[in-house]
Formats: sequence, structure tokens, C-alpha cells
Amino acid sequence: MVLQAPGTPLALVRRPTPEPGDGQVVIDIHACGVCRTDLHVVDGELDRPHLPIVTGHEVVGYVQAVGQGVDCLEVGQRVGVPWLGATCGTCAFCTTGQENLCPNAGFTGYTLDGGYTETIVADARYCFPLGGAFDDAEAAPLLCAGLIGYRSLRKAGDPARVGLYGFGAAAHIVAQIAQYEGRTVFAFTRPGDRAAQDFARSLGAQWAGDSDTAPPEPLDAAILFAPIGALVPAALKAVKPGGRVVCAGIDMSDIPSFPYQLLWLEREIVSVANLTRADGAAFLPLAAKIPIQTTVTRYDLAQANDALDDLRGGRLNGAAVLTM
Repeated sequence: MVLQAPGTPLALVRRPTPEPGDGQVVIDIHACGVCRTDLHVVDGELDRPHLPIVTGHEVVGYVQAVGQGVDCLEVGQRVGVPWLGATCGTCAFCTTGQENLCPNAGFTGYTLDGGYTETIVADARYCFPLGGAFDDAEAAPLLCAGLIGYRSLRKAGDPARVGLYGFGAAAHIVAQIAQYEGRTVFAFTRPGDRAAQDFARSLGAQWAGDSDTAPPEPLDAAILFAPIGALVPAALKAVKPGGRVVCAGIDMSDIPSFPYQLLWLEREIVSVANLTRADGAAFLPLAAKIPIQTTVTRYDLAQANDALDDLRGGRLNGAAVLTM
């Protein structure tokens, strides 16, 4: 399923099966999650895709062939391919544990062909081995919603009370991690979205309500998964002095001006960008240990446009996943 131009539907095309280059593997894809970042790419909100591009970066499949120099993976092994698909390995960020900030990084489904397809070629260094704790479709959301959610929770510090704004694919995973770690979860949804609020409570949220409503008690931290800049001042109001607001999305509408008093008393606003391989090494074993229960709606590959439209319209609980 190929994006030819932003704002147009994905087109179903047939391409030759790729061959692996040095350091690469060819993967037979069984499932690929549908992420809000894919929606930003398709809708033209991220304006530098390498067109035409195969979108998708929550890829689960099995190694079909390996290129020269690959000794970390083998044929038949199940792997996941995340958003971060390659880095230079030599810049100041890469050499100091911040490869997620590499200025020369390649991104799956944005600058590198992604997972809305039957077969993908990927850099072996940026493929995560996946154990058998989840089936293929259930594992797919872990590759971005889970990883970015995990990084966002760590960026929030050590909050006893954490608010999650936008209760979609990432939040429904983060809520489970937070509760496993003994934290109290407060869920904020689109105003009037009772289904999402009930879904949050079913996953253990102590409170769930509209995003324009104050929580019943001050938060230690808030994580914004909804790409709505107006939620930043709302979240600042909700966190206690010294609290932190984490902006977890890759794209967000403009943050409106707000009184300095909302930021005062050492409140903070921080952002999360991409992920690192270290995040995968820490999060994926934790997901299996908890174990995370992902809620997925499955679509055939040719239904990718339907899945994106359902995500765009807020008609999903949990995550959409394409199955091949």
C-alpha cells in the first residue's frame, strides 16, 4: 500500500520481492500496526516523506533472507521493525546514547519503506528479536505505541499519579505499565467519549473524564498523546508544583499562549522524540513480564485506508493492525 502524494489514499501496487544488501535482512511481514504517525504522514502533517513511500512502522514478521555481514539475526527468526530504522552511528548524538536525535537517521514508513506490505528490507541492527509472548498482531503495537509510551513514562520521572491525555493505542499500553509499577492512572479523552472512558476504567484507570475537565486531585505528571496543543495549558493546570508535562507525539497543533503562572513553581514541559534501541531492550522484556494485553482491531492489508480513516475518526479502542 503506497502513498504517492500526501492527502491521497494509499494505492495497492505489486512490487518485486526485495533482496538484502550488506547488513540488511528481508522480512516476511505478518502484521503491521497503524499508528497516528502514519496518519500524520498520509495527511501531509509531516512534510518530508520520501515519496512514493510504503507507510507503517510497527512491523512484525519473520526473517526470510540475510545479507552479508549480518550475524545478529537468522532466517526464520521473528523480529519487529520500529520507527527508528537507521542512524549514522558516528555523530555526537549516536556516540552519547542519544541515537534518537541523530540528524541523519532513517525512519521506517517515512524516509524508508515501511510495513504496509508483504515483504520489507530492513537494517538488521534496528530489528528487535521478538519472543513468543504475543501473537503477531498483538505484538505489532508494542513497536511504537508501546515503545514511545514507555519512553514517555520514563521521561515523566517517577510519578505516583500520572494523567494520560488521549486514550488510544499508546495510552492503553502505558496504563498497564504504570499500574504494574504501582502508579495511579487518570485518563483524559475527547469530551463526551464515554466508550474511551469506559475502556480506560476497564484497564484500571482510577478516574476517566473529558480532556477539558480537571482531575479529582493534582497530578505528578501528565503525558499528552493527543496531538492537540491546547491540551498543554490544560495539563499544566492539572499538575502540581514541580510537575511535568510530556508531549509524546511527533506532531502537534500550535500551543496557545498561556499565563506564566501556569508554568511557574518549577513545572516543566518536555517532548519525546523517536526511540532508541536501549528502549526496546528495556521495554519488550517488561511487556512480556507484565504481560501487556494489547487490544487490536484487525484489517486486511488492502483495507489500510479504512484503518487510517477509523483512526482519524476516533472509532478505535486500542490499536488498528494490518494482517498479511
